[in-house]
Amino acid sequence: MLQLRVYGQASAMAAVAERIAALPGTRHVGLAGLGDAAGASVTADVRADAADEALATLERLGVPADDVALVRLETIGPSTTANEPTALVWAEVLGRARAQARAPVRYLVLMAVAGVIGSLAVVNDSPTLIVGAMAISPDLYPVTAACAGVVLRRGRLLRRGLGSLALGLGASCVLAIAVAKGLNVFGALPAGFTLHEFSAAQTHVNATTILVALAAGVGGMLAVETRAGSAIGVAISVTTIPAAAFFGVAIGLGKFSSSLSALAVLGANVAMMVIGGSTALAVQRKTASRRAPAE
Repeated sequence: MLQLRVYGQASAMAAVAERIAALPGTRHVGLAGLGDAAGASVTADVRADAADEALATLERLGVPADDVALVRLETIGPSTTANEPTALVWAEVLGRARAQARAPVRYLVLMAVAGVIGSLAVVNDSPTLIVGAMAISPDLYPVTAACAGVVLRRGRLLRRGLGSLALGLGASCVLAIAVAKGLNVFGALPAGFTLHEFSAAQTHVNATTILVALAAGVGGMLAVETRAGSAIGVAISVTTIPAAAFFGVAIGLGKFSSSLSALAVLGANVAMMVIGGSTALAVQRKTASRRAPAE
């Protein structure tokens, strides 16, 4: 259940309360003063499948976005909403995607750390280290933001998501290059080390890489919607961090042919993740649009 809160002039809020109360999926609509003769607030319980229409109604009424709050409520005690339909709130999907498309310093630092650990995993042929690098990497979020940009037809959001992903993977690669070069210069590479295929799925494009990346995109999008992103982040990063780390190590050691194959895998994986995540989101949007007229 969601709670809608709207603030504004008393006369305008009276009209808002009337319009919101008339919408299917809203209940417990209340109008209260704010202790100021010129101000009032409207509150209402709103089903998830009715939230977007409620927000659109407020926009048509000219209510500023800063005066509207939509809050997700956690029910305590016997549930009264067990039979209510579950649905995505598309305004929430868009707002979350805009936040996830950014590339703050924390994101770049985590991607750089993932690059360091990933490069050491390649050098030491350590599956444990590569899992650690994937767990640290937060690249799930710009990927799903780009998917939202595709489905919601927001070109700027798509570009920002892909741009943030490119910056993050670039940071991983740069640090992987630095680690490989440093180990090589100081003679700290493992005895008898030669750059080999750390994982065939991460150095050559084949059916496995395509299917894994496609499935990861679907799973990542569903995970973000249910706030389980941290649990699924490793599944997404299995398609990016190993390839980025291998690419960086190959460049750092001057193995350019190996670096190109890893770069091809990285590009193919990103493309398939965006396709998979966009498909999952588009199916949900299509299903919601078919269901709406019947409610």
